[in-house]
Amino acid sequence: MTDAAALSERPGAILHPTADAGFAVYVHWPFCLAKCPYCDFNSHVRHAPPDQARYVAAFRREIAHRAELTPGRTVSSIFFGGGTPSLMEGRTVGAILDAIGEHWAVDPHCEVSLEANPTSVEAGRFQDFRAAGVNRVSLGVQALNDADLKALGRMHSTQEALDAVAIARKYFERYSFDLIYARSVGQTPALWRAELELAISHAAEHLSLYQLTIEPDTAFERLFKAGKLAIPDHEAGAALYETTQEITAKHGMPVYEISNHAKPGAECRHNLVYWRYGEYAGIGPGAHGRLVTAQGRMAHSTEKSPEAWLTRVEAEGHALVEDELLNAEAQGDEYLLMGLRLVEGIDPAVFKALSGRSLREPRVTSLILDGLLTRKPGGKLAATPDGALLLNALVADLAA
Repeated sequence: MTDAAALSERPGAILHPTADAGFAVYVHWPFCLAKCPYCDFNSHVRHAPPDQARYVAAFRREIAHRAELTPGRTVSSIFFGGGTPSLMEGRTVGAILDAIGEHWAVDPHCEVSLEANPTSVEAGRFQDFRAAGVNRVSLGVQALNDADLKALGRMHSTQEALDAVAIARKYFERYSFDLIYARSVGQTPALWRAELELAISHAAEHLSLYQLTIEPDTAFERLFKAGKLAIPDHEAGAALYETTQEITAKHGMPVYEISNHAKPGAECRHNLVYWRYGEYAGIGPGAHGRLVTAQGRMAHSTEKSPEAWLTRVEAEGHALVEDELLNAEAQGDEYLLMGLRLVEGIDPAVFKALSGRSLREPRVTSLILDGLLTRKPGGKLAATPDGALLLNALVADLAA
């Protein structure tokens, strides 16, 4: 029986065109030791450590609220993101996982991931996370070059990063780590190739490789606008992207999503729920979600300030600040935007089911002839490597 078919038979469940993509729970821990200058995530530095017991109680209440909206679901993946979730105590993680299990069924093969920074990694903490139920970790390494780590505002050295990877390897069969490239004009394809080869020698099955972008309201944006920060231009970035694809493919970790590479079968299951346009409940300060309720597919987001989120949850049982019904056009656009990030591409039939209209075949044919889109066996449409470099424009063209 397919996941979609199973979902349709559960009492109170609502079938939707991407039901077989899974049901995920995202938990946001918003606290960090320091704010990285490139980061636009909802992360906060506090001089006094947060009251973790109080936050656990609030997480439990918000989990209960989302569960009321989504009866009959089985959780296929759980992800602790941030912020720096590895600053949480093992018992905090365990209590949140217990709450999820109390309110939803949990797949026995559920992927439970937790993000960690090398500066917050030590063997006892990882042992506690493993005992709590975490079975996959993702380390924010970002660079394997001490000078660039300093420029990126990271608080660890290359050796500390590699030591953290070794600790992850000891406690988890599944682990991943992130690197940022195109981070300085001096980073040549040859230098990036050597760094990536080193990374792969320490990787187990998965790498997330991001091209640096200047995000709004970050320290890097202010430096960039002031002319104090230079990054590679589009042509140089494209050359580094091509090097990334070449090296990872050579080592059996091909790209499966624009910024993610894995051995076959080792893809991040949680993120696949997002990219395949499944359902996910966002729990915690600043978390986002997409849930199919009795009203339809809803876009959710929560209060960003940790303290305001905590106060609202304690008073109201949740801290949603966005609870928007997505119309057919919005659902179709989101499906394209998420699905075309994947090498596997999107299903035109699913797009039609979501949006109520078909993709325009003349436009599809034109994009294929331009080398930006390809049609796969079975009829799926996927971005080519050239199309992936122009993804936003490709999506806008297809959606028009």
